[in-house]
Order: sequence, then structure tokens, then C-alpha cells
Amino acid sequence: GSNFIAGVFIQAMHKKMSIYDAMMRGLLTPGTALVLLEAQAASGFLTDPVRNEKLSVKEALTAGLIGRDFYEKLLSAEGAVTGYTEPYTGDKISLFQAMKKEFIVKEHAIRLLEAQIATGGIIDPVNRHRVPVEVAYQRGYFDQEMCQFLSNPKNQTRSCFDPNTHENLTYTQLLHRCVPDPDTGLLMLQV
Repeated sequence: GSNFIAGVFIQAMHKKMSIYDAMMRGLLTPGTALVLLEAQAASGFLTDPVRNEKLSVKEALTAGLIGRDFYEKLLSAEGAVTGYTEPYTGDKISLFQAMKKEFIVKEHAIRLLEAQIATGGIIDPVNRHRVPVEVAYQRGYFDQEMCQFLSNPKNQTRSCFDPNTHENLTYTQLLHRCVPDPDTGLLMLQV
């Protein structure tokens, strides 16, 4: 999946910038910036839209793409791709399994699953490929209740604030308002 919100494009200046940089400049709220960065991390990597680079959360911190204030939360989001380590057995477990065992808060897990769905499908933590919600359910990545919840678009979290219209939107709704960067093809939120 690569159809996630990669950065911000300031129309008046014809300038692109990272989500974290846009937050630091007051163009995005911290809550929206975190949701957008979590969606990137939950999709496999963080993106530097200026340099067109894909980085792990640790690499992004070292490169200055994100700050320490978001680091732990983004590491947790990255676990949605890499899997979480079960502390008692050492086994890799899925995002849903980590939520069920209360290693990750339910609301946070749902946001990450929604981001994966919006950007191409649920990521299989073992094989690292994307599968539709129904296939993820059939493989036991989550239960029937979660499958039904995630399959209903009306249940999506409105956690993204659109700085242009001042609306609270779902990640998918904000994603549809983005435009591809002509240089890289990355989706950019225009401000």
C-alpha cells in the first residue's frame, strides 16, 4: 500500500513538507498530525515527501522527520506491520491479538486497522502482505464483531481535522481530498 497521506503541500508557496514539519508550523493540529503519521507507520514506513524517502520510525527520528514526542506512539503503530511480541511466549502476534491482550488500547488499535484498510487492506504480520477485511477475519486476525465493525464505513473514527474546511473527517475522507505530487506520485494534503 502506498496510497496514504505522505505530506502537506502549501499551494501559495508551491512547497511540500513533512506532516511533522507542518504540525510544528501550525498548519496541522498535533492530533491530526499524529493520526496521519500513525497511518503511515501502520502501513509499513514513514515517508519524507521532500526527499521521497521511506524510513522506519527509528530512522525517521534519527533523520529529524519526527520528534521524540511522537516516537513511542509511532513505534506502537509500526507494530501493526511488524507484529507485536507476546511477552510470555516471545511469539509474534497481530494488532488485534495485542489489543485483546490489552498490550495496545482498543481505540488506538481500531485507528491503525482503519488506516490499513484505507491504504490497501489489513497487513498480515507474518507474511507482511495485505488482505481484505473478510480474509483477515477468516485467518483469525480478529473476531466476527471486529470484522463487522471494520466493514461498516459509518463506524470510522473522525480523527482528522481538515485545516481547509475545519471539519472533523475520517482518514479515508481526508485521503480523498489529497492530490498526487507531480514529482513523486505521493498523496499530499493541500493547504
